[in-house]
Amino acid sequence: MSDRESMEYDVVIVGAGPAGLSAAIRLKQLAQEEGRDVSVCILEKGSEVGAHILSGAVIDPKALDELIPDWREQDCPLKVEVSDNNHWVLSASGQFSIPHLFLPGFMHNKGTYTGSLGNLCRWLAGQAEALGVEIFPGFAAAEVLYDEDGSVKGVATGDMGIARDGTKRPDYQPGMELHAKYTLLGEGARGHLTKQLTETFSLREESGPQVYGIGIKELWDVPAEKHKPGRVIHTQGWPLDDAWGGGFLYHQDNGQVALGFVVALDYKNPWLSPFEEMQRWKTHPDIRAEIEGGKRVSYGARAINEGGWQAIPKLAFPGGALIGCSAGFVNVPRIKGTHTAMKSGMLAAEAAFAALGQQRARDVLEDYEPSVRNGWIGKELKIVRNAQPAVAKFGGALGTVVAGIDMWLNNLGLTTPWTMKHHADHTQMHRKEHAERIQYPKPDGVLTFDRLSSVYLSNTNHEEDQPVHLTLKDASIPITVNYDIYASPETRYCPAGVYEIVGEEEGEPKLQINAQNCVHCKTCDIKDMTQNINWVVPEGGGGPNYPNM
Repeated sequence: MSDRESMEYDVVIVGAGPAGLSAAIRLKQLAQEEGRDVSVCILEKGSEVGAHILSGAVIDPKALDELIPDWREQDCPLKVEVSDNNHWVLSASGQFSIPHLFLPGFMHNKGTYTGSLGNLCRWLAGQAEALGVEIFPGFAAAEVLYDEDGSVKGVATGDMGIARDGTKRPDYQPGMELHAKYTLLGEGARGHLTKQLTETFSLREESGPQVYGIGIKELWDVPAEKHKPGRVIHTQGWPLDDAWGGGFLYHQDNGQVALGFVVALDYKNPWLSPFEEMQRWKTHPDIRAEIEGGKRVSYGARAINEGGWQAIPKLAFPGGALIGCSAGFVNVPRIKGTHTAMKSGMLAAEAAFAALGQQRARDVLEDYEPSVRNGWIGKELKIVRNAQPAVAKFGGALGTVVAGIDMWLNNLGLTTPWTMKHHADHTQMHRKEHAERIQYPKPDGVLTFDRLSSVYLSNTNHEEDQPVHLTLKDASIPITVNYDIYASPETRYCPAGVYEIVGEEEGEPKLQINAQNCVHCKTCDIKDMTQNINWVVPEGGGGPNYPNM
């Protein structure tokens, strides 16, 4: 029996992202329509709604149109419609623009909007609270709670005021238990609790592994003469060689350009640094021309689900369901996942509302998964299901052609009879002696930057005297395996400088974890070769504080 205080709700939602907020809003809408009372709360580990939200973002408003049809007439921050859509293939000094004629219609970005997903979530939170949803920012869901029959009965927030050595500080406060008839997990990519529940309920028994990319983003204020609201550019090719990924550059509102670079985490060269590749990408003449003379004002990074259709796990378990990027509904070729995340939250809400109306609790929401797989989410993802694995298998040039043909055939209704498989990202790394060492140029502090000055712009902060939230299952592996065999790739794939090897000069190398720098991207949890690094939630409110990413 727990001595923690508890609160009871009909539905508890973990994560105030687009999926969680859409689920909450839809539950309250249905309750209003039927004159019923449904209690809903959302836990958000960020200091405020939107603080941990990071996306490009070009947003398809399809789900938003369904959820709040009059959003354009309201004060929604989604203002800039895409008006100029470009897809460039870069060489070291030039680019080739792929004509729209060669791209399936769903790649044209017609009717989409570009803006801050964090600000959209803040607006959605206001809509949710106006309907009676309780939102608790700064409280991280740290533990899954189970009923006696093994079903999920809710979550508990983390204790506050625990010192690094595990003792209780003077400001100690125990966590709170939130009990629910149904618990929806919208933690985002590689969620801490989602990982546990996936194992507990064998949710990946019938699906392939999820695969990911690391997205690194900057926000720039650019000169007025360079700013073209609605201009969207996606790139592939240079500077990546044997890895796959690409860049994005979006002219948004208020004289700002959002730009970033995504590297698929199945890359093989341990010397590769996604952060450095992003910095190098900005030096391309055509990218430099878009932002030169401007000023970088924000920075962040986040893992992105790239597995698509064949990586979707079982979505419902006794007492709850996975929504949004906790399950993985990103349409990789379109570089969009907000609309599918929102729709998944709405569908889970509808299944939970129906179950509550039948006086059910903590069983499996059997209606939810078919509604996802047989609805427009499933249709979208099935069309593009072979794009990412085709590029992973055949490389950037040939893979793009194969993926394009496959997408065209599926989009025309000529369904291809094959579904290509994924390989878990952490299994793909070469030994250090089998890979070419990459030499990156030093940052100039004007166009290109180092990681520490970048993390400063993410407003990242953690209470220093708390247990390190980047845990090791075996403290010897970082040296005996990662360092000796792979040259410590964690010191390069982390976009925040969290991992550092010290003591090399004395002949006693040791891994130092600078957890204070962590921007919660989850790359280490995904890419570590032996899965020895386990990311757990820090004290609530810690991490980045993105103003409008």
